Amino acid sequence: MASALAAKMGFNSLMRKQAKNFNVRICTMESDMEFSCENKWKGKDLFDLVCRTLGLRETWFFGLQYNIKDTVAWLKMEKKVLDQEVPKEEPITLHFLARFYPENAEEELVQDITQHLFFLQVKEKILEEEIHCPPEASVLLASYAVHAKYGDYDPNVHKPGFLAEEELLPKRVINLYQMTAEMWEERITACYAEHRGRTRDEAEMEYLKIAQDLDMYGVNYFLIRNKKGTDLLLGVDALGLHIYEPDNRLTPKCSFPWNEIRNISYSDKEFTIKPLDKKTNVFKFNSSRLRVNKLILQLCIGNHDLFMRRRRVDSLEVQQMKAQAREERARKQVERQRLQQEKQLREEAERARDELERRLMQLQDEAHMANEALLRSEQTADLLAEKAQIAEEEAKLLAQKAAEAETEMQRIKVTAIRGQEERRLMEQKMLEAEMLALKMAEESERRAKEAEQLKQDLQEARESERRAKHKLLEITSRAVYTAPGLPADSMPPDLSFSRENLSFDFKDTDMKRLSMEIEKEKVEYMEKSKHLQEQLNELKTEIESLKLKERETPLDVIHNQNTEQGTSKHSNFKKLTLQSTKSRVAFFEEL
Repeated sequence: MASALAAKMGFNSLMRKQAKNFNVRICTMESDMEFSCENKWKGKDLFDLVCRTLGLRETWFFGLQYNIKDTVAWLKMEKKVLDQEVPKEEPITLHFLARFYPENAEEELVQDITQHLFFLQVKEKILEEEIHCPPEASVLLASYAVHAKYGDYDPNVHKPGFLAEEELLPKRVINLYQMTAEMWEERITACYAEHRGRTRDEAEMEYLKIAQDLDMYGVNYFLIRNKKGTDLLLGVDALGLHIYEPDNRLTPKCSFPWNEIRNISYSDKEFTIKPLDKKTNVFKFNSSRLRVNKLILQLCIGNHDLFMRRRRVDSLEVQQMKAQAREERARKQVERQRLQQEKQLREEAERARDELERRLMQLQDEAHMANEALLRSEQTADLLAEKAQIAEEEAKLLAQKAAEAETEMQRIKVTAIRGQEERRLMEQKMLEAEMLALKMAEESERRAKEAEQLKQDLQEARESERRAKHKLLEITSRAVYTAPGLPADSMPPDLSFSRENLSFDFKDTDMKRLSMEIEKEKVEYMEKSKHLQEQLNELKTEIESLKLKERETPLDVIHNQNTEQGTSKHSNFKKLTLQSTKSRVAFFEEL
């Protein structure tokens, strides 16, 4: 059966070589691409085509990876694609990945597309737990990943539950704490809200700046044995070679920087490292397979070349790329300031509109109140007029009664010629009539005064009514003419921009100013690092009480011990490299 399978694979390979073209599927971290390639194409031809398609110029970090048996391999640039051990099925599947990592992402990664591809790859490695990440750092990294995807936090848009479908934290971190998905989202959102004002590129760079300090960032691990047959791990990264114990991938036992290594070679399964110090013995180790040795050698050569390139003056191509990147950043900064000004003007216009609407509502309320006051004044005037009419009629009635009393008195005087008794009675009646007439006259005078007073009150009420009508007309005039058509000085400024305003010239003064700003940012880096550490410590304190100690992995325990001892990735590397190369070689052989 094996021979039949081999014959079939050989037949497929023969048929592919006889065909003029073959198809390739390239899987990137963001999408897949398919190409039709000529049989004579070398690995470099295909790699350059992918880079041109992506618009990528920093090609030295990347490569095309494929799976072979139980390991991986990288497509060789100088050999034909079909002459290499690529998968036999068509289309051939290759993965476009970062092969080498920078020492400092902020200084080395120039293009936005390079930064974006690194961000996606590092994020996936952290989520897949290929890079160990402590819980507090995982939350902070997740907040930057959310900002890179959604932009600035807006509580009206990013409501609770908007991260329910997102994969943001390693499963190990989620299982380590007694916290619900809502609790994790709340903490991630709290950090996310603090990143307001950053662009997507800035958020991705902040993510990489935090991730590059993780112990397993950029390290490729290989199982090896020293002369004594002890199982160890070899770590290859941008700084050099590191030797680990199999159960501790965080803290190396010894390290060899690239500037201390003179030569690397292998023979069959034995790997040989020659230190720069010729007095120091070479140290050797064995790997499991020849193919692994080839992979180790490729990674060592590539990382060593990049290590030396970083310490030389940039090539003309890199200088041009960095200059273009600086100009692009300056242009984006100017564009961002312009957009910020437009946003500010829109907000001011909206505030002015809201203020006008508030004033209009206030004027309408005042007009309504004045209308009600006018109505009440009219009702009061009508009531006073009615009272004045009643008082006038009562005065007329009293005057009529007074006249009748006067007539009666005259009649009594005429008939007063009667007897003494009748005269006395008549005099008494006359006196009484006079008294009554006097009272009636006083009452008539009082009623007349009261009628006069009521006439004055009526006059005042009509005057109040006239003033109320005048005020109503005045308010109505303000509401109709002032609010809709405001004077020019109270209207928000015009938000339109001419085409001339959208173009900018980059002069020497602008570039000098940009350089000064970059220097200022470098000075502020230490303060930001301190703030970042405080933020991580605060996150750790918040969630520490909910941790389930029994679920900690061995790497979690080692990381906690390193943190308590104040050991970091960089401090440990410096400590190990302070020892002499000879003592480190001897230590490696005695492990």
